[in-house]
Amino acid sequence: MKILMVLTSHDRMGDTGHATGFWLEEFAAPYYVFKDAGAEITLASPKGGQPPVDPNSLAEEALTEETRRFEADDAAKAQLAATRPLAEVALDDFDALFFPGGHGPLWDLTDNGDVKRLIEAFLAADRPVGAVCHAPTVLLQARTPAGEPLVKGRRVTGFANSEEEAVGLTAVVPHLLEDALKAQGADYQRSADDFAPFQLRDGLLVTGQNPASSAPTAQLLLEVIAS
Repeated sequence: MKILMVLTSHDRMGDTGHATGFWLEEFAAPYYVFKDAGAEITLASPKGGQPPVDPNSLAEEALTEETRRFEADDAAKAQLAATRPLAEVALDDFDALFFPGGHGPLWDLTDNGDVKRLIEAFLAADRPVGAVCHAPTVLLQARTPAGEPLVKGRRVTGFANSEEEAVGLTAVVPHLLEDALKAQGADYQRSADDFAPFQLRDGLLVTGQNPASSAPTAQLLLEVIAS
């Protein structure tokens, strides 16, 4: 089992001057779900090399068992520091595709041609695609063979408007993910409570709402691979 994880290369939170990137828990939790299941994991990013981690995800209150495991895992840290450039990645090497979140993807993965190419190719080859928190933004550019938005009529989730408001970034992000998914006709669903785990499967699409959904979203992707 071979899984491709694609991370953001974007490190600036709009024009605020604050740093962003990927959210560590949303990488580390799926990484170890996949690794512990025996998967061979390849990491990629638009620019290749070390992707930026959101410094807020390194705060004590954001740390988890999986992030602490990662910080003690020299091999995993070396792998993360050497992600492959996304343009060099081919479908044939992998069984599934997964996108960790963080705010960075809103800027550099939403309209990325290589991301669009991979998502459409994986689904055409009956291989699942997963994304968590802000990363379902990658689905906005993808189209069906008939040219319709990929998410139209599909059950998907992602970081909710109320969660974005809770972290104070509604006016900073380039788009609100919940609104953007709904605008393309998605059947957007979410947990009853902000920041509670929530994940969905719709065919080969697997999406998770927020950081707490990271591990269960990865587990659901493994179930799709095995089905």
